[in-house]
Amino acid sequence: MKTTLAALTLCLGLLMTTGFPFERKGGPQTGGAKEKRAQYAARDDVNIIAHGLLQLGQNLKEHVDKTKVQMRDIFIKLKAFNRTTAELGRESQRLQAEGETLKARALQMEHREGQLLNITAELKEKAEEIQQERRTMGERMSRLEQRVDSMLQGHTSSSFRNSSDTGNIQLLLEAQSRRIDELVERIRLQQDKLDKQNTRIRTLQRQLSGQEPPPRSNSTEEPQTSLEEQRDTPQEVAADCHELFLRGETTSGVYTIQPEDSGPFNVFCEITADGGWTVIQRRQNGSVDFDQLWEAYENGFGSLNGEFWLGLEHIHSVAKDGGYILNIQLSDWEDDTASVQLPFQLGGRETNYSLQIQESDTFGTLESSLGADAVLGLAFTTRDRDNDYKVNINCAKHLSGGWWFSSCGRSNLNGRYFQSPPPKQRHQRKQGIFWKTWRGRYYPLKSSVMMIAPTAIKKS
Repeated sequence: MKTTLAALTLCLGLLMTTGFPFERKGGPQTGGAKEKRAQYAARDDVNIIAHGLLQLGQNLKEHVDKTKVQMRDIFIKLKAFNRTTAELGRESQRLQAEGETLKARALQMEHREGQLLNITAELKEKAEEIQQERRTMGERMSRLEQRVDSMLQGHTSSSFRNSSDTGNIQLLLEAQSRRIDELVERIRLQQDKLDKQNTRIRTLQRQLSGQEPPPRSNSTEEPQTSLEEQRDTPQEVAADCHELFLRGETTSGVYTIQPEDSGPFNVFCEITADGGWTVIQRRQNGSVDFDQLWEAYENGFGSLNGEFWLGLEHIHSVAKDGGYILNIQLSDWEDDTASVQLPFQLGGRETNYSLQIQESDTFGTLESSLGADAVLGLAFTTRDRDNDYKVNINCAKHLSGGWWFSSCGRSNLNGRYFQSPPPKQRHQRKQGIFWKTWRGRYYPLKSSVMMIAPTAIKKS
């Protein structure tokens, strides 16, 4: 580049030198006069120099264009290099994070392996206890048989004539029978505990071997810490929460159930002293919008540990054969509470999930907000599926949410959630959660919980 510029400068200098006239001094002339003559560069020389300059300028332009292309290629390569460097940095961070995760998982697996060893030891001890109890029961049965035989042989003539001796034998047999029943019940309970421990062991073994747990079919998403520990094979999963209670569960929380002719799904079980209740609805703070369409109410929505609707299809799979109680618990903004229990049966999709309450002479004021209207059956209604008894009006649009509406005005526990104090406008208040025969249609309730259990829970 510098050489080209230097050549250009030299040519320009030659042109300036030869392109202008200059004086030439001659010798002395006759008469003493000096003759001045102007001389110019030849035209051909000027043309040659001009042509050279043009050629030089063209070469210079080509050189500049080529340099630009080279510089652009260099910039592109630098940009690609910078991008590759950034990607390598991110990949390094990702690999580092994966290494930390793998390290944490390894520690967790070591902890679970220790738990597995402890559980195995506990199972071995319990199995030995059961065997010892069975041996003890067998020995007691043998002694009982020997005692009865000796009594029968020694008192054939006298004892059976004596009514008091016969009564003593009967009392003894009854006491022994009760004791045997107690031992059998203890063995059954121990067997149930062993089954649960075996389930936990299988779960830990699947986790240790890297197997994934079975997929969940419920649309409500929850943390599954206790659920993974309780997960069983399909033949061992309970049909509802009351069956879990009968198996020995004492803690309320999220479990997996599998009713007959249904896939497994997650529910929240309310475990009480009397039994296990399957919760199908909870309203408590307005964190979930209940103004949903038919598909959402059919499949369920919300969080099982917060506000949720279990889903009409899941409720039907549990209570489709009847013999269940609907337990509704309500509270107002002064923390007063009320509860309603109604024997019910829920139809399937072909009936639009019709709710039928068993007719009873004991319907009180509270029960009449739903029970009296649902004796003949109430189909479920949402904004996009009108099945109520109101002519030319969709109660779900007129009020809010989805519900077993009759004529829009007696109850709706899936309406809008209003914080206290409620809105002043009447048309807004009637869109809230209400139970007309308790606090009135225009009083938005603070909370509601709906749960179901077999009617046998009253007898337990």
